[in-house]
Amino acid sequence: MSVVTLEHVTKRFYQNIDGARSYVTPIDDISMKIHEGEVLAILGPSGCGKSTFLRLIAGLETPDKGEILFDNIPLDQIEIKDRGIGMVFQEGALMPHWEGWRTVGFFLTLRQREDEVPARVHRVSEVTGIGLEKLLAKKPRHLSGGERQRVGIARALARDPRVFLFDEPFSNLDAKIRSQSRVELKRLLQEFPVTSVYVTHDQIEAIALADRIGVMRDGKIEQVDTYHDLYHNPVNLFVGTFISTPLMNTFEGEVVDGLWQGTNFGGYRLRSDLDTGTRVTLGIRPEFMVLGPEGVGATVEHVTMFLPERYKLLAVRGNREHWEVTAPLDYPVEAGDTIHCTADSAGLLFFDTKTGRRIG
Repeated sequence: MSVVTLEHVTKRFYQNIDGARSYVTPIDDISMKIHEGEVLAILGPSGCGKSTFLRLIAGLETPDKGEILFDNIPLDQIEIKDRGIGMVFQEGALMPHWEGWRTVGFFLTLRQREDEVPARVHRVSEVTGIGLEKLLAKKPRHLSGGERQRVGIARALARDPRVFLFDEPFSNLDAKIRSQSRVELKRLLQEFPVTSVYVTHDQIEAIALADRIGVMRDGKIEQVDTYHDLYHNPVNLFVGTFISTPLMNTFEGEVVDGLWQGTNFGGYRLRSDLDTGTRVTLGIRPEFMVLGPEGVGATVEHVTMFLPERYKLLAVRGNREHWEVTAPLDYPVEAGDTIHCTADSAGLLFFDTKTGRRIG
């Protein structure tokens, strides 16, 4: 296993538009360390630079600035055959004319270690419980999307990787197969601990697989932390609203004599150094909105049931603002009803409206 370090890494792609040369910067001055044996998920919206981040670590792209190191050795000073990178792509990227056993064993065969293939495949099959051996006699065209990805993962593991890279490997699978594949991969990563980077736009996937999550936006890593800390202690409004299921409620307001005041809610103490009139956004997650006989009145617009999670989500409207509230499944409420709610002070998050930065 390796420690992967990025030091002020920037990647630009140049483009010509109507004869004028310009560039985009999918990776913008990123510095971070991926610890030995950990699984780091990179989470962010489409186009934020996630796949380019992964391709740089894989050595498929070269930084324009900065440096990537494996165990403090610059990546470009390590021969490709010695880097020990196993990569799983969105589509599996299997050789179309090879049976699965040949794909999985290719790396070991090149090193005259093909006798290790059966034992490795058997162990992967045993850990995941998917009967991998049955898939290896087939060519990719005879495999489902989930089966192709399983063969792709087995191929990567057969390389004895120092670093394991995943580029949204389950994004094209249906919900049931995707959920099952996550469980199988989690078992494999526990059985074969390898420093891993997992790129995804799916929060559930990131939470299920990763030790830490890096939230990315416009080529920058906004915050790297555990899911718990990202959820409860976001550094800015983007992280707070992105790491959120259901979505975090936001309310516009301002400082009035040291207190936050908005349209519906207000009177919450803020830092003493904030001037009256400073624009501040309040963030509060639906589970911190407390239903009761008193509080702010609002009309329920619709009710969404979350049966596995054992709650219902109320979308409400009051005084030109909209927000959401969680309620127990047996709470008696329907669309059109009037409810009253208050904000639990334990869940209040304040952000500078102009910059989005968290206000402590």
